[in-house]
Amino acid sequence: MRKLTVDDIIDMRAYERERDELRRRIIDLKRIRRVPLGPIMTIVFENTLTMRWQIQEMARVERMFRDEQIAHEVETYNQLIPDAGELSATLMIELTSEPALREWLPRLVGIQNHVTIVLPDGTSVPGAPSEEDELRLTRDDITAAVHFLKFRFAPTDIEMFASGPVHIVVTHPEYDQSIQLEPEQPASMVVHEHDLAGAGNDQRRVRRRVQQ
Repeated sequence: MRKLTVDDIIDMRAYERERDELRRRIIDLKRIRRVPLGPIMTIVFENTLTMRWQIQEMARVERMFRDEQIAHEVETYNQLIPDAGELSATLMIELTSEPALREWLPRLVGIQNHVTIVLPDGTSVPGAPSEEDELRLTRDDITAAVHFLKFRFAPTDIEMFASGPVHIVVTHPEYDQSIQLEPEQPASMVVHEHDLAGAGNDQRRVRRRVQQ
């Protein structure tokens, strides 16, 4: 999968001309890639395009003009772009009130280690945070509201993922959910050029079959 470079992040004036169209593309993309996991949690599967959108928006809001500033953001967000045979996701605990945050964030410590993709034959593909995120976001007494996860697939698992049915399962002692993806969701992630790419010739043939 191609990572972003500084050259992918266009300057402010050019971005303003493109922004409305890119925003429409991101909304359409995230509509199928956003999966509610019960009443207070959502997972969004990311790719190169969604990460480019994040950087462009950050650069716009923060008024970043220098290449060094953009390069730092590109390096950071490239870590969230999945490598070959991976899916990358942002896990969000969506709480809007202070009392709810005080109640749930301490209860959900370790939630980042309890999210799994379950394939049709029962194979589990666990989500895993990076070591950096574990150090930055993990505390013993309270969890962060946002976690970044990678799901690493064995080559033989990708066809099963594409064909479904696929579940996302949360097995935390304080939060237990099992959500079946809509049929078009796993298929769209496999055929998309930015997801589960480069995992071998067999998987490239799978993507072509799904597209047909």
